[in-house]
Amino acid sequence: MKLPHLLLAMATFVPSFLRGTEEAYPRTPMGTIETKTLPAARLMLSESPKGYFEADNGLFMKLFRYIDGNQIPMTAPVEARLQPGVMVFYMDAGSAKRTDLQPTALVKLAETPARLVAAIGVRGSYSRENFDEALAKLKAWLATHPEWSTQGEPYAVYWNSPFVPGIFKHSEVHIPVVAKPAPAPAAK
Repeated sequence: MKLPHLLLAMATFVPSFLRGTEEAYPRTPMGTIETKTLPAARLMLSESPKGYFEADNGLFMKLFRYIDGNQIPMTAPVEARLQPGVMVFYMDAGSAKRTDLQPTALVKLAETPARLVAAIGVRGSYSRENFDEALAKLKAWLATHPEWSTQGEPYAVYWNSPFVPGIFKHSEVHIPVVAKPAPAPAAK
């Protein structure tokens, strides 16, 4: 079997608990830029004083241990805020209703309302370089769409497990936005 075929098979047959069984919201197709509304959700967060790309996957493992210990299914995507480093896991619909889940010293719980974002779909490894390249494209797109105003810091969205080879990984970059009010009609 040739290497590309082997890598595709590995990406396809990774166990579902590593891929995520429930998606919190629809993916932005790779190479596409769009605006979309993310639903309200219950989240688990792990923080680091270091930047996200300097945290060496420590944030993921803190969250993974929490969901494993509390029998919470892995969901997709995982969000990464850059500075300071924060990784966010979404709770599946059933776990979001649980009252027995408590924050720990390593994992915080939070609720987030629905939010509007500008998003770009990306293929490739989850690197700082890929994030920066996608962010530049998204900012350029926003510069040509004056109907949107940014309302927060950009962040990364990761759809695949760490075991998926980089060439098959799907990520996104999001920037929170709001629609600018339409200009008032000129007075007569």
